[in-house]
Amino acid sequence: MSGFWQIVDQVMRLDLSGFNEISLPTIFLIIVVTSFFTEDGACLAAGALVGQGTIGFSFALAAAATGIFIGDIGLYWVGRIFGKSIADKKLFKRFISERNLRSASLWLEKRGMAAIFISRFVAGLRLPTYFVAGFVKTNFIKFTFYFAVAVAIWTPLIVGSAAFAQKIISPNYILLTIIALFLLFKFISNLVTWKRRRFFIGKLKRIKNWEFWPLSIFYFPVFIYVITLALRHRSLTVFTCANPVIPAGGFIGESKDQIYNSLKSSQDSEEYLLKHKKISRNLPFDERISCAEEFLRENQLGFPIVLKPDAGERGKEVLIAHDKKGLLRYAADFEEDFIVQQYFDGVETGIFYFRYPSRGRGRIFSITEKSFPEVVGDGESNLEKLILSDGRAVCLAEKYLEYNFDALQRVPEQGERVKIIDIGTHSRGAIFSEGDHLHTEELELKIDEISRRYKGFYFGRFDIRAVSFESLKRGEEFKIIEINGVTSESTNIYDKRYNLLDAYRILFRQWKIAFEIGRENQELGAKPTPIKDLVRMLFGFHTEIDDKNPDAVAEICV
Repeated sequence: MSGFWQIVDQVMRLDLSGFNEISLPTIFLIIVVTSFFTEDGACLAAGALVGQGTIGFSFALAAAATGIFIGDIGLYWVGRIFGKSIADKKLFKRFISERNLRSASLWLEKRGMAAIFISRFVAGLRLPTYFVAGFVKTNFIKFTFYFAVAVAIWTPLIVGSAAFAQKIISPNYILLTIIALFLLFKFISNLVTWKRRRFFIGKLKRIKNWEFWPLSIFYFPVFIYVITLALRHRSLTVFTCANPVIPAGGFIGESKDQIYNSLKSSQDSEEYLLKHKKISRNLPFDERISCAEEFLRENQLGFPIVLKPDAGERGKEVLIAHDKKGLLRYAADFEEDFIVQQYFDGVETGIFYFRYPSRGRGRIFSITEKSFPEVVGDGESNLEKLILSDGRAVCLAEKYLEYNFDALQRVPEQGERVKIIDIGTHSRGAIFSEGDHLHTEELELKIDEISRRYKGFYFGRFDIRAVSFESLKRGEEFKIIEINGVTSESTNIYDKRYNLLDAYRILFRQWKIAFEIGRENQELGAKPTPIKDLVRMLFGFHTEIDDKNPDAVAEICV
């Protein structure tokens, strides 16, 4: 056997004989503490020790149950004592999302003590359910009784399964047994209810369809191609010169407020812009609300309004607030600078534009037509079931359910069409399709005209809403929602007619143009952003990058 496979063999055997030299109280404590981090893992490890003969079944059961009991009762009391003060904290939301909290609260209200019992057998429900049980001050005696009964059934099942598997199925390879059982239990937990089965189907569909792949996986070939472009141009960051007027060319975290204000500096472009105001994170909550309301009064605007981060991407944290309640919730939850923007109803597109400094006219690279998914009522199913039953919506069911949480129990009438998202970003669930049929000479000239007024902007995507597609084709009656910089995406790649290779072909061409424009601007005097600054920006560190003066940029970029 080769050295590598010998190492693998030793790891998989996971010899636990060393536990024979550890006192039983210490083993008991190890199992208890482990359960605070992973209850399933603690039970499986305890079962493996039983299978190896290190400890007895009753001892393992007592240790695992004790850890589970202490941890989950503690979670109940954390919710009961500190729930209100920590539920809105960002760190807390990493463990329990707002949707899970609200779902657990609704489920607990609907099912009562049965929810406490059932949650023990469904992974992902325990943490929010027990926390909410404490938060809403569920009767502690009843909670403890139902919880204890569930633990008394669940714990022997898991510990016993691990002991049996380690003894009979794989007596030597302990780690393999633990991993296999862990995956098996996870798989079974995805099948226990219709709702969880639909979520599981959605996960499988996301794996199959590259459109829903995580960015880190989908963009890896693009990253490799960008490296080859950097070697060819002898600069890793020359692409940041594609838009000298925007810090780092719009690599990440560019201020939407600054970009919009730069566009407003030209009165000729103002008719294509929406009213907006930046709300500072440094203001107290009441002043943030007052500032937003003053903006609405001054501009004679009402609800709905658009709320979004000043520095954000891919539609993250964007909300269309339909009433003051939505504004209050957003201002309370969002801790960074945000923008209040006029809402404009109409058809939505993404228009990707580029212009070489050495050429007289800019071009439209692509147009994406955006549509908002709908489900059709049958008069019997509530909105939650309609979303989970839909073949495409199930792929992003968690996002749709969170966005429509307050309406999930409503039963749409027979034939009623219900829009389940109204934000035009792919990551939030909007449907993107090729919009080349909208590409006209009039539209291209208008986009080029607006872009030229924004001195130092050569490459990026306009997100636009228009009264109609016909008016957009004429270059009329549209509003710019925002402009995205050098790392914005030619979103027509998500059209169902394109396969994965087509998408990469489009993105490769997009990045090739970005580097070429950046190189031309560098030769005219623009300076690439240092790689260390890009790294700091990428990992969320605040980096001061010189904001280029538009007039100074105009001297560099013609």
